[in-house]
Amino acid sequence: MGKIFNVSADCKPNLHYMVDISGLLKSIKEFIDRGEYFTINRARQYGKTTTLRALKKYLQGEYAVVSLDFQKLGANSFENENTFSITFARFFLNTLERGKFGESNRIKDRMDELRERIRTDKEEFSLFELFLCLSRICEASDQPVVLLIDEVDSASNNQVFLDFLAQLRGYYIDRDETPTFQSVILAGVYDIKSLKSKIRTEDAHKTNSPWNIAADFDLDMSLPEEGIAGMLKDYERDFYTGMNTEELAALIYEYTSGYPFLVSRICKLMDEKIAGSQKFPDKKSAWTKEGFLAAVRILLMEENTLFESLDNKLIEYPELKQMLQDLLLKGRMIEYVPGDVGIRMAIMFGFITLDQGTAVVSNRIFETRLYNGFLAEKARHMEISQIAADEKNQFIVNGQLDMDLIIQKFVSHYTELFAEHNEKFLEDNGRCIFLLYMKPIINGKGNYYIEARTRTNRRTDLIIDFCGQQEIVELKLWHGNEYNNRGEKQLADYLESYHLKRGYMVSFNFNKKKEVGVKKVVMGDKVLIEAIV
Repeated sequence: MGKIFNVSADCKPNLHYMVDISGLLKSIKEFIDRGEYFTINRARQYGKTTTLRALKKYLQGEYAVVSLDFQKLGANSFENENTFSITFARFFLNTLERGKFGESNRIKDRMDELRERIRTDKEEFSLFELFLCLSRICEASDQPVVLLIDEVDSASNNQVFLDFLAQLRGYYIDRDETPTFQSVILAGVYDIKSLKSKIRTEDAHKTNSPWNIAADFDLDMSLPEEGIAGMLKDYERDFYTGMNTEELAALIYEYTSGYPFLVSRICKLMDEKIAGSQKFPDKKSAWTKEGFLAAVRILLMEENTLFESLDNKLIEYPELKQMLQDLLLKGRMIEYVPGDVGIRMAIMFGFITLDQGTAVVSNRIFETRLYNGFLAEKARHMEISQIAADEKNQFIVNGQLDMDLIIQKFVSHYTELFAEHNEKFLEDNGRCIFLLYMKPIINGKGNYYIEARTRTNRRTDLIIDFCGQQEIVELKLWHGNEYNNRGEKQLADYLESYHLKRGYMVSFNFNKKKEVGVKKVVMGDKVLIEAIV
């Protein structure tokens, strides 16, 4: 059986198509060589486990690597200090034995000593005794010992774990006098420095100070465009599809920003779902831009473990959901302020990144899915969405969108439904109302996304892909003729970059003497259809 694209558990080079991460491993090793203690906290399914397992192999020969997964310990293991110490010791010993680090007589003696301690002092074996034994094992090892702990945040909601971190901190501070680990790496979603966000109110006495020694881990773990291209070339050597690997890699990166799960999921859908379908009967037809867009449509409609995790975070943290709605539906600029817990959580869970100090959604897939979810909630309360659904057939002619008609009808329905609403409502909801109108028209056959460079309250460029046809609609608030003229020039330039001749502009105008309607503006070889509502 050949390789496949993998979206569950860690990726294995001999079984799965994967991006070469040797550059990332080399950079992480520099932290280890310096003897750093650090955390790798990234969002769900961001390749943490794959990276740790690859790192373990990468370090072999120079370091003795002990790799643990706290998810395997079980909740009862953290019941109290004694239970945790014994469980950790057994887990540690088992990993040492499987790694064959205990082959020298010196380290065998130290391991036997630890076994004897947990057997004879079973009721009194504490963290203090555990670390004494671990220190002696580190001293006896022929190679510096590196400790990797995955899924560490599964244990973070209890005092025992924080006491464990405190012991690590103590040994790290005294490492010039007391043998200890060369480096410690903790991996999970939650930043260990942000443990208070997981600790219950009644446990407010717990602190996160034990980990104030942690080094900043700021390496980019997203998959680069050239790395995605390399993975596709590996696939191409097996199947000879004739795909343009650089072009598809650029598209995949453009939509995912290198989020590992999304990259693999889109490729898996193209390989296993799109290829062999009625419209894409073979791999050659599937590995094209059209096949890619079809895979994106499936991805946005499916329920998977990543999306379920994101949805749960929106339910669990209502303030996070409100912030994302303000960012997307209202176009509000959200600046990062040091100490802002909301933004820090949004970054930690993978919803947003920072661009020059302001929040932006991490990738186009997340953004579109968030829009879809928020719009679905709004659609239940806004008649305009149902109107668009009822009239959908008249807007699709010979399989293509009649955008001119869509704009004309939108102006008519918007005027009828919202003329009496106050300016504040319309300013906050104009973009949302247009999206509510568009979404049922393109649903199932088209994708849409917001151009990142124009995602502000004053201007939004909506890009619509529908059955190979691409349309650009600029949505903006009316700020006078001069501003409108600049907008026309910007839209014309934007059309040029997309190799399009026709574009659309919808202006939300709150002047009482405004002229509602649609007009055509010619700028060189570009035709702009402008609507004022």
